[in-house]
Amino acid sequence: MRASVPRTVGTLAGLFLASVLLASALLGTAAAQEGPPSGIPPAERHSGFDQMAPETQAMQADDTANPGMLWVRDGADLFVRPPSPGAAPCSGCHTEAAMRGVAARYPAFDDATSRPVDLEGRIDLCRTRHQGAASLPRESHDLLALTAYLANLSRSLPVSPPDDPRLAPARREGRRLFATPMGQLGFSCAACHDARWGRRLGAATIPQGHPNGYPLYRLEWQDLGSLERRLRNCLTGMRAEPFTPGSAEVVALTLYLAERAAPLPVESPAVRP
Repeated sequence: MRASVPRTVGTLAGLFLASVLLASALLGTAAAQEGPPSGIPPAERHSGFDQMAPETQAMQADDTANPGMLWVRDGADLFVRPPSPGAAPCSGCHTEAAMRGVAARYPAFDDATSRPVDLEGRIDLCRTRHQGAASLPRESHDLLALTAYLANLSRSLPVSPPDDPRLAPARREGRRLFATPMGQLGFSCAACHDARWGRRLGAATIPQGHPNGYPLYRLEWQDLGSLERRLRNCLTGMRAEPFTPGSAEVVALTLYLAERAAPLPVESPAVRP
């Protein structure tokens, strides 16, 4: 199901790219000289919700007006429905009460593959390992719906990435990716979201870039999307090669962003411009 929300004039992606091009000319090589990100102290961390217009905040806060709740309802249905004949549904092993808080603790380490996985990856592994079901493509409706449903069960709980030493290499890699200038414009994530948050980039205010609202409904997209989709948009805006869907780079960056966002509350499904 898709919600019909009036499209804003122009797109933020177009404004972002035009503004980044101007900023690149003004800043020269400053972004390329950025050191490793210092991060933002917990007391100074702000959700993107805080920078939104009051009418957008009201849309997110009201479940009857929040378009993302359509995916949450679909995910709740998928949770209790067997994915294939003879297979057990997710609810055959997991209760809603037991799943509350799970989304706030991902990415996490998967023992069987000896690597970190994000929440989408965990859902897909459960399907293929325990339900005998086909893998769900990244950004597919069903995977987004299940992810949004589980994230919504953790709404209002603090982002709490696991204190697992096995995640340390991926967390370091995510931090490195966050600080590394990328693409033809030579910008890093840190150049905007650590060093210049709160300033203007064209018509938009630069957010701190926290992942606590994903999956979220973006008015620009007229659709629900994952954090991975937003990362792809940012990389494209910097004229950089996007990461492969579900790749180790995506999971590592997601893990670092979760650590950087803690202890902001989970908001999914958030609404953003």
